[in-house]
Amino acid sequence: MTVATRVIPCLDVADGKVVKGVNFQNLAEMGDPVELAQRYFEQGADELTFLDVTATTEERATTYEVVRRTAEQVFIPLTVGGGVRSAEDVAKLLAVGADKIGVNSAAIARPELIDDIADRFGNQVIVLSLDVKRATTTPSGFVVTTHGGRTETALDALVWAREAIERGAGELLVNSIDADGTRAGFDLDLVSLMREVAAVPVIASGGAGALEHFAPAVHAGADAVLAASVFHTGQMTIGEVKDALRADGITVR
Repeated sequence: MTVATRVIPCLDVADGKVVKGVNFQNLAEMGDPVELAQRYFEQGADELTFLDVTATTEERATTYEVVRRTAEQVFIPLTVGGGVRSAEDVAKLLAVGADKIGVNSAAIARPELIDDIADRFGNQVIVLSLDVKRATTTPSGFVVTTHGGRTETALDALVWAREAIERGAGELLVNSIDADGTRAGFDLDLVSLMREVAAVPVIASGGAGALEHFAPAVHAGADAVLAASVFHTGQMTIGEVKDALRADGITVR
């Protein structure tokens, strides 16, 4: 049976508002997360990803109330990330309506966090969020960043992805910092390399700017495609993306 490719809108949230920038900089307000979530649910989104983009840098927890209100309006899987530091944080987010939890900076600081979450809640709950930049300092040519792309680590993105999967990550959200917000297309090299090392689903993120950008990401190995600003501005709808994928022979829901 062919598994359908998922189309996932992303809500980057700061101070209770959806924001979007370019290369994770110069964030501009795009609207209310609950209203946008409802719009995307009605358009046929397969899942929603909710990232509190300033929770880690401000050293605070994700905004639980906004997650609760969002979960009450949409009846599709909701992934929440940003500021998750412990299995207790995961328990709180699941209690207010999250289905999956994204981890990034805290897991890099303490990789055992992935084991803790997987042991307590199962692999299907953990999405490893990878904010990746091109670099000459690693064998793969890609390095992992933390704190919303602001801090570069010494970690090779492929090595870290492998380790995280071994520890229990059930999905990879692979975001290209270089492509983020540029609308120039997904980083297909990055998607392809991640597909080679990952025995779990890969979500391609960063760079979507036109309907013709989505199918190449799937052909490069993505199981799901994620975008933000092109949906927030009304440049395209979820349905239009699915139609473009279908036209390219890709199975969608």
